[in-house]
Amino acid sequence: MMGEQTREGGGTTMPGRDQEPRSYYVGVDVGTGSVRAALVDQRGILLAFADQPINQWEPQFNHHEQSSEDIWAACCVVTKQVVQGIDVNQIRGLGFDATCSLVVLDKQFRPLPVNHEGDPHRNIIMWLDHRAVSQVHRINETKHSVLQCVGGVMSVEMQAPKLLWLKENMRETCWDKAGHFFDLPDFLSWKATGVSARSLCSLVCKWTYSAEKGWDDSFWKMIGLEDFVADNYSKIGNQVLPPGASLGHGLTPEAAKDLGLPAGIAVAASLIDAHAGGLGVIGADVRGYGLACEGQPVTSRLAVICGTSSCHMGISKDPIFVPGVWGPYFSAMVPGFWLNEGGQSVTGKLIDHMVQGHAAFPELQAKATARCQSVYAYLNSHLDLIKKARPVGFLTVDLHVWPDFHGNRSPLADLTLKGMFGTRLIIEAMEAAGHSFSTLFLCGGLSKNPLFVQMHADITGMPVVLSQEVESVLVGAAILGACASGDFASVQEAMARMSKVGKVVLPRLEDKRYYDKKYQVFLKLVEHQKEYAAIMKGD
Repeated sequence: MMGEQTREGGGTTMPGRDQEPRSYYVGVDVGTGSVRAALVDQRGILLAFADQPINQWEPQFNHHEQSSEDIWAACCVVTKQVVQGIDVNQIRGLGFDATCSLVVLDKQFRPLPVNHEGDPHRNIIMWLDHRAVSQVHRINETKHSVLQCVGGVMSVEMQAPKLLWLKENMRETCWDKAGHFFDLPDFLSWKATGVSARSLCSLVCKWTYSAEKGWDDSFWKMIGLEDFVADNYSKIGNQVLPPGASLGHGLTPEAAKDLGLPAGIAVAASLIDAHAGGLGVIGADVRGYGLACEGQPVTSRLAVICGTSSCHMGISKDPIFVPGVWGPYFSAMVPGFWLNEGGQSVTGKLIDHMVQGHAAFPELQAKATARCQSVYAYLNSHLDLIKKARPVGFLTVDLHVWPDFHGNRSPLADLTLKGMFGTRLIIEAMEAAGHSFSTLFLCGGLSKNPLFVQMHADITGMPVVLSQEVESVLVGAAILGACASGDFASVQEAMARMSKVGKVVLPRLEDKRYYDKKYQVFLKLVEHQKEYAAIMKGD
């Protein structure tokens, strides 16, 4: 299946400027269902875009798998598409971001099966895989000090429980043969450069690595993975670089041929996809928009990346520990700052699930197609039609639904809890611990939905900034390539130059009282869920 491709611009000089020569950077983003690439210039303008679907397998409930060979092949397709027709000698750098899925290779860097069928092609345990529930429960029972940096409770979506699952369930076919366990973003940068150094972002956020102290031997021994300590962590990474650092001698001749790029161009240490989105939006120059954050430090901004899942990224000068929220992680997104990461699992995917599972979905699809609209654009216009004079949110005055169908990631950190008020709950938890936010910066697929954006503003009472480039995650990946090339002195400088404000959506304060009441109901639903669980567990 051919991917989508679009192109803008195309000249080699910036229009309306003093004929400043263009420098290009390629950003590659591996999401849950597709690989996307963009060609971006030094001002952050996206000039070409392509995407290509990737395969997923679900051999049994809660087991989600992908193929590293399939993903790399898709990277090659989209990268070749975005550089068609341009002078490749003007491409200065390449940056990757990806989901935090676990890639397993043998000692010769060949794929190993992560499934009972023994299919080595399927060598990735996806980020949303929940097979390691028993393992994460045991890890959390240790109450080890490394858990303080994941809000006190490790998520089943992190790597340690998945590694333990492989050791306990696939000892002979996978564990004993394994030579390398990569986070997917690090696999991509290794594939491009032959350098197996890991990004600080991946290891700190998903593997319990500490930017100050390195690996904690006692943790791995305590959970039964002492194997890593014995070989000095060579399988999971003992050379670590900050995001945006230049890797080795750049793009290898083999990878250059695969990707259609010049050999030797700078390749950056990578980021997790949500963190690339944060990088792509949080540093934007907001002068002239009358926003409170204009005169405030970047720590007053909360980046919300709304894709298959939603991630809430807040940074601080000093470490802040927030119960149920991941972090603080030093230099995991913006060098020199501590990162806290809240999140809501599979929000985008669950909206799809609710809509597509409805009995009226075929009728909806037919009506949307007849109007040449997406189903969500059609639904939004239908809501406008039936709301009468009141805001759309008032349609739910008598309808209260607990929204966490895939567990609550933050701030409740309870994967047994199933469920726009979640963002407000995360903000309140982060502010209670010491953060102070005045503005939301939204990006990702759901940020294209005006109703979703307006309700975030109304419910939180904060203005929402949308980027000029909707594909902020790809801009973030390109910013990494720009840093690796040496064209910018720092990640912060690249962020300020390459992130642009597109639109500001203000909260409708006249509706705030209504949403405050809805939020009180939401908090009651949280309490009730816990009460129901206690009743069912009782004798």
